[in-house]
Amino acid sequence: MSEEKRSMEAQQVGGQDVELIPFALIADAGEAKSLAFMALNEAKQGNFEACDDYMKQSDEAYLRAHNTQTEILVKEANGEHMPVNVMLVHAQDHLMTSNLARELIRELIELYRVRSA
Repeated sequence: MSEEKRSMEAQQVGGQDVELIPFALIADAGEAKSLAFMALNEAKQGNFEACDDYMKQSDEAYLRAHNTQTEILVKEANGEHMPVNVMLVHAQDHLMTSNLARELIRELIELYRVRSA
């Protein structure tokens, strides 16, 4: 494959232009985190059906972000370098904090379930 063709392909991830990838990651990771906090709020009130629904939606949003990140990593491993800029680093930070928040929120939800039983 020519270097020019490889460079052009590297400019797309998941059908999106490279410049837009950080914004998609931030949006999906932020949505995942917000939905998890909404689930936690429902758990506090004992509304576990709504809680579970919000966590399912959170999982879906997080999976979108994770899949985008995975595609970036696979391209990099295959020698298709994606330029790293401050926005991409910021997006990765959002993804990591979203994941941590969701893991902790899951634990808190379980505590609320036990408490309400």
